[in-house]
Amino acid sequence: MSSKYEVIRVEDRRQKREFMDFIWKLHKHDPNWIPPLRMNQEELVGFRRHPFYENAKCRTFIVRKDGEVVGRIAAIINHGHNKCFGEKRGFFGFFDCIDDQHAANLLLMEASRYLKSEGMDDVRGPCNPSLNYELGTLVDGFDTPPTFMMTYNWPYYDKLITGFGFEKTQDLYAYDANLEMLKTIDPKLKFVIEEVKRRFNVTVRAANKKKFGDEVKLFLKIYNQALQGTWGFVPLSDAECHGLGASLKLLIDPALTSFVEVEGKTVAVGICLPDYNPLIKKINGRLFPFGFLTLLLGRRKIKKVRAMSTNVVPEYQRWGLGLVVLERMLPDCIAKGITDTEFSWVLESNHLSRGSLERAGTTRAKTYRLYDRTLSDIPT
Repeated sequence: MSSKYEVIRVEDRRQKREFMDFIWKLHKHDPNWIPPLRMNQEELVGFRRHPFYENAKCRTFIVRKDGEVVGRIAAIINHGHNKCFGEKRGFFGFFDCIDDQHAANLLLMEASRYLKSEGMDDVRGPCNPSLNYELGTLVDGFDTPPTFMMTYNWPYYDKLITGFGFEKTQDLYAYDANLEMLKTIDPKLKFVIEEVKRRFNVTVRAANKKKFGDEVKLFLKIYNQALQGTWGFVPLSDAECHGLGASLKLLIDPALTSFVEVEGKTVAVGICLPDYNPLIKKINGRLFPFGFLTLLLGRRKIKKVRAMSTNVVPEYQRWGLGLVVLERMLPDCIAKGITDTEFSWVLESNHLSRGSLERAGTTRAKTYRLYDRTLSDIPT
């Protein structure tokens, strides 16, 4: 007897709960899976208010097999991206599915049809919901859990996505480093650090705790400036900056930040975030009623950080200031008992950053993939 499949547009409260609950069922027996912060994911997928959707929209779907939810997907239209790049490109995200090509095809087809009906010519993903948040399908590095705000999935996802006709468009890498190893940095890189500090007479500091809110806003301003021209990058809107700033204030340790100034002007910034994922697993992704307290109290014992952002304004990007950013944080990380760092993510096309990290002796630990597909052959 053949199975019965049904794709359903998510609209009511029950369907939204099924959309969210599915990934807990899918990864129930996977020791490396880390649950998302449930409330945060509800915002990112559009079930709660999020500033990203002031200039974007999202439609979500689930697929049932013999009455049971076996997959989910979101179809996303990012007006900011299309305005920035002059494209008519849709996105898919929050894609999760059992190892069933037919179920995956139904989801991807439904998302594609919706995007085409909205005038889109191509589709890219997974983006959850954009390149400024979590993205990509893990295709290499399944032996360890992901770090904070990095995706994770079963190894068969790549097969499901390419099975629908998607092709790789860009890989993103995560590099691992032991802090003891970074102490013995390549002499050539050490020379670059000292020379650039001398040449520009730079001032390097950590975030000012008394003005931490303003410092987070400054970081996001430099972030937007630094990534101009980067593949696929769309600047964060003012509303997104405000929202991200509010959330980052609660997660960032000021000692794990760097601000590089030249002649009183901030030209480079960097942030390491504690890897909260072991704690998030402990609270099963739920911040309330006591989960948030667990994160705040437990972060003192965290031994790994994610170097998630090292940003230099365009006119200084080829002078090695990114290395200066990281050097400032190293002693503070060691003093806090941090032993390991993940540098993520790094675009495969970012040869400057990749070269610096690889010369420093880091190890490429994980690879994430983004895919593109035309919508020209998708029926309406």
